[in-house]
Amino acid sequence: MGVGRFAAAVTVVTVLAAAAVEAIAAPIVVKPAPKPVQGAAPWPAPADPLRLTLAAGLTPERKESLTFHVHAHLDVFLNGRRVVVPAGIGINIKDPAVQVFTDTPDGSKAYGGIELCAKPCISPLHTHDNTGILHTESATPVPNRLGQFFTEWGVRLGRACVGGYCRPTNIEFFVNGNRYGGDPRAILLTDRKEIAIVIGTPPKKIPKTADISRA
Repeated sequence: MGVGRFAAAVTVVTVLAAAAVEAIAAPIVVKPAPKPVQGAAPWPAPADPLRLTLAAGLTPERKESLTFHVHAHLDVFLNGRRVVVPAGIGINIKDPAVQVFTDTPDGSKAYGGIELCAKPCISPLHTHDNTGILHTESATPVPNRLGQFFTEWGVRLGRACVGGYCRPTNIEFFVNGNRYGGDPRAILLTDRKEIAIVIGTPPKKIPKTADISRA
């Protein structure tokens, strides 16, 4: 091979190598999630909580059972901002035995303090306030699943969709800060588990530990 041809070959290899490095180093740009026609956040607590409790395969009770009492924490992020997980999911807040509290950090309403309802009024899986804490208060030591909670919330959940947001919009799931690639409906709500759902552009940090300080 002549000197000129060798030099040209080296130049081509150098340019290709530089292009490859640049391609590797280029950051992945995640586009914001567009607002869907239906199923856009925020998602309020449903008006028929006990019907959805039954749909989730759970049995409403007349009071909370603390035989099996654990707390998981759920964060939902839409384009980097938190979506509120509302208070009163899985609770008939209209029942007169359900007390209302306003000693929350933001002054919003919280529900609980049930001594005994005249009829079933609370699911063994519920939220008392809007801090994202998912309470399991059950007579049997069997963890509930994230899919059951979303059924109670009345919000679609699957590998490809959360609410009305569906792929190709970016949708990611994390458990204790680690990316989760399985069926999100199957995630067990064990004690102190941190679950994060990211829709669209991600937040600056993915939570790794569950904040159950208000449990």
